[in-house]
Amino acid sequence: MLLTEKPEYDDLRDGVRQICAPFDGAYWQGLEPDSYPEEFVQALTDAGYLAALVPEEYGGGGATLTEASIILEEISASGGSPSACHAQMYVMGTLLRHGSAEQKARYLPGIAEGTLRLQAFGVTEPEAGSETTRIRTRAERVADGWRINGQKIWTSRALYSDLMLLLARTTPYEECAKPTEGLSAFIFDMRSVTGMTIKPIRTMMNHNTTEVFFDDVVIPGDALIGEEGRGFRYILDGMNAERILIASECIGDGRFVLERAVDYANGREVFGRPIGANQGVQFPLARAYASLRAADLVRFDAAARYDQGEKCAAEANMAKLLASEASWAAANAAIDTHGGFGFAVEYDIERKFRETRLYQVAPINNNLVLAYLGQHVLGLPKSY
Repeated sequence: MLLTEKPEYDDLRDGVRQICAPFDGAYWQGLEPDSYPEEFVQALTDAGYLAALVPEEYGGGGATLTEASIILEEISASGGSPSACHAQMYVMGTLLRHGSAEQKARYLPGIAEGTLRLQAFGVTEPEAGSETTRIRTRAERVADGWRINGQKIWTSRALYSDLMLLLARTTPYEECAKPTEGLSAFIFDMRSVTGMTIKPIRTMMNHNTTEVFFDDVVIPGDALIGEEGRGFRYILDGMNAERILIASECIGDGRFVLERAVDYANGREVFGRPIGANQGVQFPLARAYASLRAADLVRFDAAARYDQGEKCAAEANMAKLLASEASWAAANAAIDTHGGFGFAVEYDIERKFRETRLYQVAPINNNLVLAYLGQHVLGLPKSY
């Protein structure tokens, strides 16, 4: 039993599993390589899970981040892929904490009832990956709002989202006293603008990611979130939530592959005994379980701090680091346990192997997590 399996979360977990049950391995296999799981997302929407973080006053579930993380964990543990919809949870923090009353009233009820999807998060650029302050996409004031020019990449689910949260430069980098200044956050309805071109990017896992081109795209003046030039600080709230939620997905992935591997190791007999009796099979699975449980503890600590309004950057980053490595170790052990069948599509191990590998690189590379911990937690010199 993992720590996540607390009795107070039983009903939430059971509800998510019931929604996920019809979407079995065959369903996800049929979507490869890059089809969008529209029926699955709609089922989650109808059940209210994608509106979990929307406050009750706007028709949402009013859930904590801890509860949201459990929703995503259970989707992963059921064999599903939360990447099809997880942005709607972690993007929410910027709007909830820094959006105006008018923006919340305009968008949150629609998100809660499922008529609006907030899935697109436009931050990363081809020449500004982890160095967010170097983005070049420019937003300039014009008579009828803001004119956007530039390019974003790895903007997942842009083809399936109604709204976009965008980070753009409103003051050139060279004119700012600090690199983090001059960046502004915007939220707008992508269906109401012209000049946007969205191109899918094929990847090794079905992540529905894209690159987005902005050519004189004009968005309304009231699309600006909070104050001009403070957007970098605003999206940091969403990034801490993102790391915690991604950690929960990794924990769910680890649970899924470990359960499959243990079942296979108990049932598969070679040389007259179950292969699980061999330490070469048993020990990697046991070590992966221990690592997964340790990551789980840090995930819950980070989520509790976030829910209580405390600083949690270190804990959120550690949760993502530990969980992504634990799930990858579990997936590797599951591949080894299954042998050749680990590469067979019908067992779903190779799919999870590909899906969970992403999170050592995204949404932040684990080396940058280590650099953050070294500098900001341990007090070591800046390494980059």
